[in-house]
Amino acid sequence: MSTRDRVLDAAAHVMRTKGLAHATTKEIARQAGYSEATLYKHFRDKTELFVGVLNERVPSNLLVVLDGLPERVGQGRVAETLEEVARAAIAFYGATFPIAASVFSEPGLLAAHRKVLAERGSGPETVRDAVAGFLAAEQREGAISADIDAGAAAALLLGACLQHAFLSNFAGEDANEEGNDEFATSLVRTLIGGVGV
Repeated sequence: MSTRDRVLDAAAHVMRTKGLAHATTKEIARQAGYSEATLYKHFRDKTELFVGVLNERVPSNLLVVLDGLPERVGQGRVAETLEEVARAAIAFYGATFPIAASVFSEPGLLAAHRKVLAERGSGPETVRDAVAGFLAAEQREGAISADIDAGAAAALLLGACLQHAFLSNFAGEDANEEGNDEFATSLVRTLIGGVGV
């Protein structure tokens, strides 16, 4: 593992377990087993280090699922696809919530993160847009009601996943894959009940 990777892993660990206030370069260096000077050989400042964590150390399964949505239109049950999206979203939001909360507490860090995402043509809205695009395509296929607003349905699904992750983090609960699966199934069943043909 490269020095840079070890620093990013240490920074992600410190951010998740101790919060931004205690995620000092000194603590991150200690956790990684390096001197602070080593950190600055790979990252210009603390903001660049944290942006690196946000962009390189978050679970990527959600992105894989979203990238595959266009090929799934008209294939299989819409509910199964949405359950997979919900499970991936719950895992992603659950793992990243402590880091995201830290970012929102630092305006400079948030601005830097926005800039990086803008440069990559990415951002949190792309998740909603991908799910909305899938639902709109399934509408054209006749698999779901033409009367629903695909964007609103996507927002309802993802918003519920984000709230579930928030509540789990707030309660101090560890990720429970079985509980998350049950929630995803129940959530999609309820959503489909409202958008089904």
